[in-house]
Amino acid sequence: MSYGGGELLSDISLTLSPGSFHFLTGPSGAGKTTFLKLCYGALLPTAGHVRMFGADVRDMSRDDVALARRRIGVVHQDVQFLDHLPVADNVALPLIVSGRDRTDESENLSELLNWVGLSKRAGALPAELSGGERQRAALARAVIMSPEVILADEPTGNIDWEMSQRLLQLLVELNRMGKTIMIATHDMNLIRAAKSQVQARVLRISQRRLHTAGADL
Repeated sequence: MSYGGGELLSDISLTLSPGSFHFLTGPSGAGKTTFLKLCYGALLPTAGHVRMFGADVRDMSRDDVALARRRIGVVHQDVQFLDHLPVADNVALPLIVSGRDRTDESENLSELLNWVGLSKRAGALPAELSGGERQRAALARAVIMSPEVILADEPTGNIDWEMSQRLLQLLVELNRMGKTIMIATHDMNLIRAAKSQVQARVLRISQRRLHTAGADL
């Protein structure tokens, strides 16, 4: 994979098995965000193949990619909300974009906001949220379509340890429900905390390649 005129990732082969839990580590600039973008079809590889749910991304139409992405929830590093809409409306945006009737999903939305601990903040505007609340709202938005895979890019990078633990617990619960999880992070304490709760595989990008347990993938 080349990006910005230079090779960023090379000789990588990886399958995310259903229900698996992965951490993606590596120094800043190593390509973690790029790797996640490849996983959900936001970028195409300059060589090789990326398959989403069995289909080669290169052979998929834009509509096919859009439909596949509904099966993947993404928590972005730079959480973006529509500042003029309250939390509940921001979380519900994927429903609206997909053409689903929000009124039919009102109960699920309420349950989801309760699950992430934001029921009392449903009417708050994004600017009124703390960092931890924003990250939990981002997770709620990412999972409202009941995706099979959740990709989180540095979800605990700007929040304190207590909130990091809370967010991790939500992701562990999703994994126990059968969801495939991949978290890009620098936080080794977070990884240690997770490995006491779930069987997690730690992947590291180093020198343009992906490694696990000291071996190349």
